[in-house]
Amino acid sequence: MSQAHSWTPDLFSYLDYREYLRDYYNAAKENTSYMSFRYLSKRAGFKSPNYVKLVMDGERNLSAQGASKVASAIGLKAESRRFFLDLVRFNQSEAPEERNKAFERLSASQSFRDIRRLEQEVFEFLSHWYYPAIREMVARSDFREDHAWIGAQLLPQIKPDKVKDAIELMLSIGLLVRDDAGALERAEPNLTTGHVVQKLAASNYHRQMIKLAGESIERVHWEKRFMSTTTMCISREQYDDIKSRIFEFREQVIGAASEPSDADRVYQFSLQFFPLNQVE
Repeated sequence: MSQAHSWTPDLFSYLDYREYLRDYYNAAKENTSYMSFRYLSKRAGFKSPNYVKLVMDGERNLSAQGASKVASAIGLKAESRRFFLDLVRFNQSEAPEERNKAFERLSASQSFRDIRRLEQEVFEFLSHWYYPAIREMVARSDFREDHAWIGAQLLPQIKPDKVKDAIELMLSIGLLVRDDAGALERAEPNLTTGHVVQKLAASNYHRQMIKLAGESIERVHWEKRFMSTTTMCISREQYDDIKSRIFEFREQVIGAASEPSDADRVYQFSLQFFPLNQVE
């Protein structure tokens, strides 16, 4: 078997290695006379004849050695082999840091960038707290497209080159556009990306915002921030009701912020409502 077969799925279009293996197996089944789960497991060096099927079905994980064996069994070499091994790490790692590193390695592949550019760019947008902040700054009445000025306005401050990269990326994916005079303005594109990438990027974003919220206690005078916490004992029914009320309030706040005004500052609005003991 070889990765060069015309019927082989394009590995670089996948972000789920199990899905790739299923598609590879089905394609091989249709185009060869020898493919079976027993054959594939044996070729990979697994004692169990259905081990690869269990992996495909999500009932087993692949160790680093097992992933290497499977890569060899399906004929992956060079860049494709490295990509597959990183895909396994990306899908199976539980630690956010490990998943982020794996995705960065996946994104470093030119083949991946050619196929899934939007995935990479949306991930980058959501994984850096200052991207959304800069986007909102564009709506300020005193905004000016000066990278140094923008960087100095942010809290904490960032370097001008990071501002430049952020603006270029947001223009690329349509989160920012230029009007007839060439000035920046916000846009609302319909960005869709894979659930796995969205989940990881959103987790990165929330962790950064929680960290910034904690730092603001020392960084920002109390008159310019508002924080309130309450610990309570509630039922599951009350949890659902409070969650619904929070969502409704959030929509009201967003609506109020959308009304025309001479905006001159960017604030982060966060609501934290989470359990402090085990829940089912």
